Amino acid sequence: MLITADELRSLATDIFTKAGCSDEEAERIARRLVSANLTGHDSHGVTRVQRYVQWLRAGVQVAGQDAEIITQTESWAVMDGHFGMGQTVGEQAVQVGIDMALENSVAIVALKHAGHLGRIGDWAEMAAASNLVSIHFVNVRGGALVAPFGGSQKRFGTNPVTVGIPRRGDDPLVLDFATSVVAEGKANVALQGGPSLPEGSLITGDGQLTNDPTALYGETEPGALANPRNGKGGLRAMGEHKGSGLAFMCELLGGALTGSGATGPENRRFCNGMLSIYVAPGTFDSEDTFAAEVTDFVGWMKETRTAEGHDEVLVPGEPEQRRRADRTANGIDLPQGTWDSIVEAARMVGLDDGRTQR
Repeated sequence: MLITADELRSLATDIFTKAGCSDEEAERIARRLVSANLTGHDSHGVTRVQRYVQWLRAGVQVAGQDAEIITQTESWAVMDGHFGMGQTVGEQAVQVGIDMALENSVAIVALKHAGHLGRIGDWAEMAAASNLVSIHFVNVRGGALVAPFGGSQKRFGTNPVTVGIPRRGDDPLVLDFATSVVAEGKANVALQGGPSLPEGSLITGDGQLTNDPTALYGETEPGALANPRNGKGGLRAMGEHKGSGLAFMCELLGGALTGSGATGPENRRFCNGMLSIYVAPGTFDSEDTFAAEVTDFVGWMKETRTAEGHDEVLVPGEPEQRRRADRTANGIDLPQGTWDSIVEAARMVGLDDGRTQR
């Protein structure tokens, strides 16, 4: 179904308010989720609403928490999210990093025990809006979804790596990707009737490549929320051994180094850990050439002859910018299963049925 971003934000805000979040936090969560849909990252959009509500009710994530600074110097900080909503504690941690980098040129922030942080590209865009380069390594403790290269059992989270580069007078360059072939949310969207997954993006428990999301979720009863812990197989790491290696390092940087903990047995409480690095370009760019170099390189790269089957060469962040413009103007196309999950979340929190009538 086609729905406008404003309608979707309003409905999601009402759901999270009824689920126990403050008006401000509910609006923030809804805005970030819908922003992910607008950019085409439906895996981190409103398909998460029902799962967030269930996590709030189960105490996996906690409404109304602030990220606490445990230790801080002029250029680095360790922060504890206390399992608060990622859209809140993540934004707070990123703002601390931005403030330190603007004051002292560079900053490193270790955030532990955050709720689901959503689309990490949001945080790179936030830093770029303050003219900062940023790099983010994220892990998912207690959320093993991805089989390592050569294996068929879940051992990693989807563990995103994100890099943001500001551009003078233009949208930032944002490289934002899960280290799995597809994000878990995309598998969930496919399970709900959305686009099929690429062949070989998952692996069964006995080592066979597949694109069937039930390898990750197992069989799910109609109307029940799919649980990625139930399947005997998992997602595959992107890029064979290279993506598997990146995911491995995210566990150690985003998880072990921050104090959040690496992914392990399923009895570990779910949370995200994020190690973020912020750099003011002028720190190293004494001759003020960085912005011009970025512009020149982007232009030179896009002038290359295209390969068969391609009309143009795109830079990181460009597909998201185009999708945002299109979906803002024309609405967001939701699979029926995603809409049904939102309706169920509204029912769970006691929202009036009239809010979900279409």
